[in-house]
Amino acid sequence: MQASSQRFDPRQTMHRQNYEIFHYREPRPDLVEVHHHDFYEVYFFLGGKVEYWVEGRVFHLEPADLLLIGPMELHRPILHPESNLYDRIVLWIDKTYLEKLSLGNNISLDRCFDNSLPTHTNLLRLTSSQKQNVTLRLEELVRESYSNEYGSVLMSEGILLQFLVELNRIALQSDADESKSESSPLVGRVLSYINEHYQEELTLEGIAQHFYVSKYHLSHEFRSAVGCGVYRYIILKRLLVARQMLMNGSAPVEVCTSCGFRDYTNFYRAFKSEYGVSPRECLQNEGYNTVIEES
Repeated sequence: MQASSQRFDPRQTMHRQNYEIFHYREPRPDLVEVHHHDFYEVYFFLGGKVEYWVEGRVFHLEPADLLLIGPMELHRPILHPESNLYDRIVLWIDKTYLEKLSLGNNISLDRCFDNSLPTHTNLLRLTSSQKQNVTLRLEELVRESYSNEYGSVLMSEGILLQFLVELNRIALQSDADESKSESSPLVGRVLSYINEHYQEELTLEGIAQHFYVSKYHLSHEFRSAVGCGVYRYIILKRLLVARQMLMNGSAPVEVCTSCGFRDYTNFYRAFKSEYGVSPRECLQNEGYNTVIEES
């Protein structure tokens, strides 16, 4: 690697086929808005004053914390205004590649990302020895991933495999994390409601009425906590589910109806605007990696 850290790249799509890793150490960057990926993300926090929002939960980060973020989870960092340094290592792993590295159901390397498990937590707070091992492994992976030395590709893949095994061991041994809180009790309930009813017709006025609050209060509190408006989050959630359904082979018309869009024209426009491809093009190209981002 040519430098100990890299210039922050705001893209949220993978350029490499299997995995990518970045070490970002910089002054406070521009706002990163709520988004999701089609790949797994391992986020190793090294320094700064940062909280991290994942699907309604806010994690208060300490140096050497590990965050595990799955493809279906909307998330964003929350940087405090007084923070003048943001230091982290970010690892992206393609889902298909991770499946190939696993040994079937006996050793599933994506187990640590499985939020259906009762012991799952997005945040892993490491012991002293775990911090040393993880830091060393990720620094080696960064170095080899950007090296032109003989055998660097094989070396980096070996390091990655070791790291993933260690990561799952840490996750298996970890207790449910308590270093989190809801961004707002009201917003937490609204998020749950949207996640359960995204197939139905939803409006800001209707949701506010359901929770006996004014739409202005709900709009302000939601945007403050989540980083986008209520309507924007509804569209993000619907498109997230639609993307997964298309990747699993569902027909675009069926996806449109199942995800709560009023008609196919609205669904087509929203999907094409976010992804740059039509629903049918997405269905025909299962290897397409992208992200939902706020415009």
